[in-house]
Amino acid sequence: MNEAVIQPFRAKNEPQLPSCGLLLLNPAEARQASRIAEHEGWTRHFLFHSNLYLAQFPPMFWAGPAVGAPMAVICLEKLIALGAQRIIVCGWCGSLQPDLGVGDLVLPTWAVSEEGTSGHYPLAEASESSPRLRMALKDFFAGTGKELREGAVWTTDALYRETREKVVRYGAEGILAVEMEFSALVRVAAFRQVELAAVMVVSDLLWQNPWQPAFQSKEFRQRSLGLVNDLVQCIGALSAE
Repeated sequence: MNEAVIQPFRAKNEPQLPSCGLLLLNPAEARQASRIAEHEGWTRHFLFHSNLYLAQFPPMFWAGPAVGAPMAVICLEKLIALGAQRIIVCGWCGSLQPDLGVGDLVLPTWAVSEEGTSGHYPLAEASESSPRLRMALKDFFAGTGKELREGAVWTTDALYRETREKVVRYGAEGILAVEMEFSALVRVAAFRQVELAAVMVVSDLLWQNPWQPAFQSKEFRQRSLGLVNDLVQCIGALSAE
């Protein structure tokens, strides 16, 4: 009686994906990845309202954008149905910590969930990102001289209801940042028994009062676009293993 009516599946003319790839949550990073993929001759495929690009040598893919937990999960479910087994997620987050600034990189481990999607994937245990993928990311970024701040994040559906009380409380509990997709994605990955990890770039400072956005700053744009380039290289290295 608890079986889902609609199951994700690979249709007749849809591609078989390699095991390793990248899910880009935000449109800006997806545009950057499109430029890379088109320059390198990757093949483009349909994926709802998003892009799906596939490379042959080494075999890897990227997909996106997919903003918000429901859309991100729909895309992830389809990628898994097409063959994805190791997925790196790239997104933005808002800092809850004074020592975590604009352009800094966060490597989420687990999440406080305030989104409505993950509850539909029942599991007995709490979900966390893949330790093996986290280690691979830390090793790769260590080689680039860039630091990844590892820890928990807060996932919410309600962008405009991130209250000052919650920002202060979660920050005091050691939660690093807030974003909109991770808790749902990591739960689905655990439910489907695939590996998933994420790297998020700090786009705004919620710990400051008033709130300090930096989406259009030169520093943020450079770090964001650089992160896409780094992750494409990382995925290529993982795919070649």
